[in-house]
Amino acid sequence: MDIIKPIYTKVDPPEGYSAPGVFATTLDKVIGLARSNSIWPLPFATSCCGIEFMATMGAHYDLGRFGSERLSFSPRQADLLMVMGTIAKKMGPVVQQVYEQMAEPRWVIAVGACASSGGIFDTYSVLQGIDRIVPVDVYVPGCPPRPEQIIDGFMRIQDLVASEPLRRRYSQEYRELLIKYGILKEK
Repeated sequence: MDIIKPIYTKVDPPEGYSAPGVFATTLDKVIGLARSNSIWPLPFATSCCGIEFMATMGAHYDLGRFGSERLSFSPRQADLLMVMGTIAKKMGPVVQQVYEQMAEPRWVIAVGACASSGGIFDTYSVLQGIDRIVPVDVYVPGCPPRPEQIIDGFMRIQDLVASEPLRRRYSQEYRELLIKYGILKEK
């Protein structure tokens, strides 16, 4: 009887200084690693994309294995806004207010064709993409997108969070972006 031994692959350590029993890296990389594996999403679901998100949270796909077991339904306790489904123009100020109430750093995913571009609803009452009111970091295509696509979008956010410098949010470029969206007032 053959005994099957598990195969382990050696992962290269991140950039930094290493010696036996010691590893040193930059504070940006450590904080990025911690943030990327402990994201608390706030789902803002309005239609069929919300149903697909529910499947993503289920046992078969399990978004919790990425460090997002806890959904936050309070903007003050969330750092990822997941906008899913059709957003009417009347709801635009609500989405923007939810975004403003979130603490920095904060990220946004537009899930589905409706949140990304208005989808098939090219009408006067539907917002033609949430990027007109809040800055979007990742777009997830589809109508509605499969749970695998939502997980892929979430993993793109994790990559962004892990590689983002700590001071990017205080940069002039980010400030100008928030002024453009009317979130920050000019001084």
